[in-house]
Amino acid sequence: MPTDSGWTPSVPEAVHVTRGNQESTAAGIYGVIVSSAVMSASHADSAGKVIGAVLVTLMVYWGAERYARIVAERIHEGHRPNWSTVRHQLTHGWEIVTASTLPLLVLAVFTVLGSELFTAVLAALICSTALLCVAGWAVGRNGRLSTGERIVSAIVAGMFGVFFIALKTLLH
Repeated sequence: MPTDSGWTPSVPEAVHVTRGNQESTAAGIYGVIVSSAVMSASHADSAGKVIGAVLVTLMVYWGAERYARIVAERIHEGHRPNWSTVRHQLTHGWEIVTASTLPLLVLAVFTVLGSELFTAVLAALICSTALLCVAGWAVGRNGRLSTGERIVSAIVAGMFGVFFIALKTLLH
């Protein structure tokens, strides 16, 4: 997806959880958490169905969030949103979807390599947990946290992933 400058991120950048601005980073973290929840709760019988469920869910969340922003602007600004506003909303916030690329790739690769679906989903959830820990660690980069505080931040963020791993294990 091109940015405001017209530059298109490379594939490795497309899978980072932390992004260039606060809104993008929040959307990426949220997307990883939502995709982990879907993978944990899914009772699908194939990796393709799990991946499909994750992508459809993330697209619905993206659409709902974009729609809510347009409606909120209408309510608070007191006029119809112009085309520029609608275009902006439709071209932003994709991090909620793209941040889950790496965990979904892990799921697909494990499946192609012959792992059972449960094992592949577990590997994807471990990848998601690692991404969340990295995001938690990154909180301190500009937030001037001490090393100990950054470790706590990474652990707290990673606990979302640990919760989903435990949930998947209990549901299996």
